[in-house]
Amino acid sequence: MDRLEIRKEIDTLDDQLTGLFVRRMELCGQMADYKIANNLPLLDRGRERDIVSRVTENCPEEMQSYVKSLFNQIFDLSRDHQAGKMRWQSTLPAQIEKALQETPQLFPAKATVACQGREGAYAQFAADRLFSMPRLMYFNSFADVIRAVDKGLCQYGVLPIENSLHGSVNEVYDLIGEENRFYIVRTVRLQVHHSLLTRRKTDLSAIREVISHEQALGQCAGFLKTLGPNVKVTVCENTAAAAKLVAESDRDDLAAIASSGCAEQYGLHVVASGIQDSDNNYTRFICIAKNMQIFPGASRISILFRLAHRPGSLASLLSRLAAHGLNLTKLESRPIPGLDFEFTFYADIEASVYDESVRNLLAELDASPETFVFLGSYSEL
Repeated sequence: MDRLEIRKEIDTLDDQLTGLFVRRMELCGQMADYKIANNLPLLDRGRERDIVSRVTENCPEEMQSYVKSLFNQIFDLSRDHQAGKMRWQSTLPAQIEKALQETPQLFPAKATVACQGREGAYAQFAADRLFSMPRLMYFNSFADVIRAVDKGLCQYGVLPIENSLHGSVNEVYDLIGEENRFYIVRTVRLQVHHSLLTRRKTDLSAIREVISHEQALGQCAGFLKTLGPNVKVTVCENTAAAAKLVAESDRDDLAAIASSGCAEQYGLHVVASGIQDSDNNYTRFICIAKNMQIFPGASRISILFRLAHRPGSLASLLSRLAAHGLNLTKLESRPIPGLDFEFTFYADIEASVYDESVRNLLAELDASPETFVFLGSYSEL
């Protein structure tokens, strides 16, 4: 057979496959109606295993893995189609609808906002971007920020989640996974410019110790190497606290990595500015609230999930996202304490909860026996 003859036969088979696939999906829709009438769950792993075993039994050995992969994809699409009829198994669509109806049309200008650190910290700058007139309350740790929001002490909280140079803020991701329940209502990307600050005008060669938050130190790793191997690098709770420690110290050889705003705040001298490894240095902050709020224009969704420890479980979920044409912008994994080689996953998706098919997908994930948490729908500044 020449190329044209091969293509012609492939086209014929494609047409046949399409017709058979459409008919299978129609039957899956009828099965969804039966499951609803008989209060049966969406997922039936035993049935799926039986099908894979049957269809691969008489396949050539070299084709068995391909057939299994094909049918796993078909199962994902079938469940997605059935989930549209079986939304009753999840309360999430109703919660989203309630949030859409009750959330104000405008993001608030005034609010009590929890931040980690103190005046001059980058979290403060992020809060000022998010709210035009915030009342800021400062806390010692990220966990304290979450607790302040959970207990109603603050309406919102601002937390750093990732940096374009130094990666994810693992502590915040771990806190999200520790059964902390809050919702992301907005995010903001803040360009970060670091400066080296000292108590008095000091030559770089005289500096013996540099203190700052570990993220800032990582973002300035290249600059720190230029100071020489004898300069001590010390991690501090945040950049603003580092600047305050330098201001209160009697040492002229101690320097902090912080913003130039901290120099003004604490009366410090800028020894060097723009010391981050790249000018393309952005930190992304999330704004959290205790209750779900979805403001108009929300175009991103964040989710948390834990999957069964079996081959293809992550690929199966990603295929469902791809089937809806959804773009995954972030996928982060964190180990689950006490469980070997099992992980919690966090994903950011370009998607709108105004889209019914997206709500159906979220309902399917929420109704599954595996852990799933809807973290919020929001827009990014």
